[in-house]
Formats: sequence, structure tokens, C-alpha cells
Amino acid sequence: MKLWQKLSLLTVCVLLLTGIVSGGVVIHGVMIYNQSKTMENYEQQIKSTAFALGRELQSSPFESYQKATKISYLKYLIRRYDASEYILIEDDHVICNETAFHLTDPSDARWGGETVFSVIQQKGSQYILLAGKRIPLGNISTNLKLVLVKDISSLYQNIRSQAFFYVLIYLSMIIVAVVLVFIITGRILKPLRELQRAAQDIQKGNLTRRADVHSKDEMGMMAQAFNKMAQRIENQVTELENESERRRQMMGSLAHELKTPMTSIIGYSDSLLHVNLKEAQRTRALNHIYEQCKRLERLSGKLMSLIGMYDNDSICFEELPVQVLFEQAALIEKYNLEQQKIKLVYSCEMGSRKLDKDLMISLLVNLIDNAAKASDVGSTIYLTGKDNVIAVRDEGCGIPEEEIEHVTEAFYMVDKARSRKAGGSGLGLALCSKIAELHGARLLIESRTGEGTTVLIKFAPLGE
Repeated sequence: MKLWQKLSLLTVCVLLLTGIVSGGVVIHGVMIYNQSKTMENYEQQIKSTAFALGRELQSSPFESYQKATKISYLKYLIRRYDASEYILIEDDHVICNETAFHLTDPSDARWGGETVFSVIQQKGSQYILLAGKRIPLGNISTNLKLVLVKDISSLYQNIRSQAFFYVLIYLSMIIVAVVLVFIITGRILKPLRELQRAAQDIQKGNLTRRADVHSKDEMGMMAQAFNKMAQRIENQVTELENESERRRQMMGSLAHELKTPMTSIIGYSDSLLHVNLKEAQRTRALNHIYEQCKRLERLSGKLMSLIGMYDNDSICFEELPVQVLFEQAALIEKYNLEQQKIKLVYSCEMGSRKLDKDLMISLLVNLIDNAAKASDVGSTIYLTGKDNVIAVRDEGCGIPEEEIEHVTEAFYMVDKARSRKAGGSGLGLALCSKIAELHGARLLIESRTGEGTTVLIKFAPLGE
């Protein structure tokens, strides 16, 4: 059973129960009210009649009459007040009864009380109201009781008619309420059905699907949360797809990068094995094989470092003086720069920051190494640290503006011939960009063709 069916059924049951209880209470209340009003009216009637009879008897010489005369006079008086409605009792004996009702207990003391005693008796489908009271006679010694007999069957018929009328009204109200419940429940659950359809579409692969719900109630809030969740899933899937594509391209580029030195190594090795070379040729061949093997070593090392940036969770941040990192990076690059006759000038006005030592040294070494590859003999590289920014500036060939946004991609090289000649692989800036990202920093490149390049590592201000 669906949710809207459960809610509708529950509501209908509640309405039916409420209708039955409230209808029963109303009908019972109406019946009690009508019955009490009727009895009140007839009790007032017998009071008036009893009082009037008492006055007439007191004003007459009733005490001087013979017994037969008394009875005749009493019957006369009763007939004046409609004898068909009254029973007259004297000393526990019925002396006048022209009604169709037979009073079985005239001696019951309750008929002669000072207050009206009333009771309803049912005979088949007939309802009889009996109301009795003592006739006030003053000094007259006779004990007279007056009993009113009224057929009130019509009252109960009216009550039944009213009850039937109320039942019809309640049934009509319940039917209307049920229809409204189905309509309202459908409207209330419409956003939920939209959420269900959206979830099914996303399950089928349509990640751009969103729930079209604009209400400002709980359903609207749920739809907003659902859409935000769907957007996040879409972004994450897109990011995963992009990452997968980047890794695919990286592996393709790696295969391409490996192919050239491997081909060269195989060719020279084949020559050494099968061709009778002179000693100088053999030396050149071995040197070439050595250089290509070293290039493969550097390439594999940088590739493993780059992959480790994505998968390693063991990065350790500690408070380190940036000046010390500059000195260590300069020491590592000292021999390489001396070989190329390139000068490194560094200065640091930054204090200590929470950094991973190995990663930051790797970042600085790669930036200096890239600057050296782009520089000519006799040029200078400047390494500076100031105001949360580390900068590496060279006086090299520069980077064309249209190439700047691509240089941090793995295996991308602006001048491939020059980069390979210098032992480059196109992985250095990709490594630097990833290391900067892990430290909450941004890698920015400013360059002019023929004037040089400045690589900036911008950290967030301390305390943020």
C-alpha cells in the first residue's frame, strides 16, 4: 500500500470514528433535550390542573356532599379539564379514568407527592407519559391524586426522524471530507512523488536531474537538501571522471615519454652487441645509454611522487622556518647550478609556518630546476619569501601567454625539444601545483616571452 493510500485510509477512519461519536452525542443530546422539554411542559400542565381543581373544590361545599355526589362532582370537574387525559385517585382508589390507559398501581405514594412524579412507560411501539401530583385541598380531608396520561409516541418518531436527518448530514459531510482528503493528500504528497521520480532518474544515470519543488514548507526544504545532495554527487562524479581522464592522459603521456629513451637505449644497445664500433663510438653509445637511463630514473621518481600526492595520507605538517628550507633547497641545487653556470640568489622575510618539510623542499627544488632549464648560461635565479608569498624568478626565455594555463598539467612542455635536452619530463610544475594545493596555497605563474618567468606560491595569511 502506497503512502498516500495509508494516509487517506487513516484519515477516513478518523473521520468515521469522529462522525460516529460526535453524531451519537448530538443525537442523544437532542433526544434528551426534547424529552426533558416535553416532560417539563406536561409537568407544568398537571401542576396547573391540580391547582385549579384544588381551588374549585375549596370554594365548593365539597365536604357536605354525600359520597356518590362527591364522585359525580369530581367526574364533572375532570371532564371540564379533558377527562381523556387524566386519572383521578381518591384514597388509593381510581374513581375516574376515561383514558385508554389502565393504571395498575394507584396506591403508589409517588402519585400523591407535593412535587410532580413522572415516568415513561413503553407498550410495544407506544410511549406513554404518566405524571402524578397531589391536588392541594387545604382544609379538605380528602386525599386526591391527579395523574396525567399522555401518548408521546410522536415525540420519539420525531426524534427518530431527526436522528435519520443528522445521520444523512454526517454521512454527506464524511463523503465530502473523504473526497477532500484524497485531493489534499494528493497535493501534499505531490512534492514527495517528484522527489521519488528525481531519485529514480538519478539512479538511472541522469545526474543533472533535480526535484522541481518550490514550496517553503518541510517538503520544500527536503527538496532543496535533495538538490544540493544531487549537485554534490554530480560534482564529485564529474571530478572523478576528470581525474580518471587526467590519469589516463598521464599514463598515455608516460608511455610516450618512456618510448623515446627506451627506443634510443635499445638502438645503442643493439649497436654495441652487433656492430664493431671504435672505442670513441662505444664510449659515446654507453654515455648516451647512461644519460637515457638517468632520465628514466628521474622520470619514474617524479611520476611516483606525483601519484603519491593523490594517494598518500601520511603528510606531516610541522612548524618550520622558511629560511632553513631555502638554504636546504639551495644546497641540493648547488652542483647542478654550478654545472650550468647559473647563479641562485635567495632571501627570506617569512618566519615559520606549518609545512611538510620533504614536500616543500621538493617544491622549491623543482621550481629552481625548472627555472634553470629555462635559463641561459650566466643568468641568475631569484628565490624570495615575503608576505605569505614564495617567488622563484628567472631570466629565461619565458612562456607564451596562451601556454601558461597548461604548464601545470602533467607531461605538458612548452618547448619539448629544449625540455628533453635539459632532461625535463613535464612533471615538475604538476608536482609543485599539487604540493601547493596540499598546503592550502595557490600556484600562480607570471611570464613574458624573452624576459623570464616568475612562479608564485601564495599561502593563506597566518591565522586563517
